[in-house]
Amino acid sequence: MAATDTTPLSAEYLALTDGCGLLDRSERGKLALTGSEAKAFLAGQVTNDIEALSPGSGCYAAFLTPKGKMLGDLRVLDLGDELFLDTERITLQALFDMIRRFKIGYDVALAKRTLERGLLSLIGPTAQETAGLALADTEHANVRVEIAGMQTVLVRTDVGVDVICNGADTPAIAQALLTAGARPVEEAAAEIIRVEHGRPRYGIDLDDTVIPQEAGLNERAVSFTKGCYVGQETVARLHYRGKPNRHLRALRLSEPVAPGADLHLGERLVGRLSSSVISPRHGPIGLALVRREAEPGATVSVGEHGMSAEVLEPRLQPKQPLAPGPG
Repeated sequence: MAATDTTPLSAEYLALTDGCGLLDRSERGKLALTGSEAKAFLAGQVTNDIEALSPGSGCYAAFLTPKGKMLGDLRVLDLGDELFLDTERITLQALFDMIRRFKIGYDVALAKRTLERGLLSLIGPTAQETAGLALADTEHANVRVEIAGMQTVLVRTDVGVDVICNGADTPAIAQALLTAGARPVEEAAAEIIRVEHGRPRYGIDLDDTVIPQEAGLNERAVSFTKGCYVGQETVARLHYRGKPNRHLRALRLSEPVAPGADLHLGERLVGRLSSSVISPRHGPIGLALVRREAEPGATVSVGEHGMSAEVLEPRLQPKQPLAPGPG
């Protein structure tokens, strides 16, 4: 499928790579923490330095078992009056239960925001222009603004801008963004962008068998200078003394194949395909956690029907600095 195809998916892909696509992700899990000890409490539960946040900033983090395995991941935004937590819907209950269980004794209040807040993703090089505001060149930077007279929070992402709003305002704000030039896209098109950028997703590429370093998350999600947190000992030991047995890799597939297919290097099982998409730019591609002997440049067999794949570094798109905003 070439980038000039006129299929709906290819047209949506072009919007995401050349313009601005709009995807409603309001189904994601959302919580809020308030109270004088909210940052100190959360810092003891997740992998990144929550206490270093200031209003208008944020970070990506993971929460782990005591043995360092991932129970989920989340985005933490300091909105000034609350810490806003955004996670995959499948990990929402685990995150909620963890906070509710361990916040006893802290000045921390926990509130549900999943239904109260909408979440719209603007993806593409003109996302900030469409949102009407240039954001700082730092992922997770956030600011409160009005769109069409309604209160929102704009959040810088690696591929555009997220818009957080009151749940009841979501349809009207979406319409305003479409009027401003965004094009509606489906999840399937956004998944192609995610795989091309080498971003693993919990519940698809990540589960409770994965240590953050195996998925290449240390740089984004882990602080090695903060205080203690659940699972820290394993994460630190692997970082300073060991080599992970597995690494997140991209795969350039010989033909489309469904997720779940076994990957073999010679006779040895080295992993299983987790994400699988057809990119208009790269063709059939995927992500997988593979054993370290399957290094970039190796060829692995895929499944049982003679298919193969070239093992690559996770990010297929050239890594560029976050683009400056309009003006």
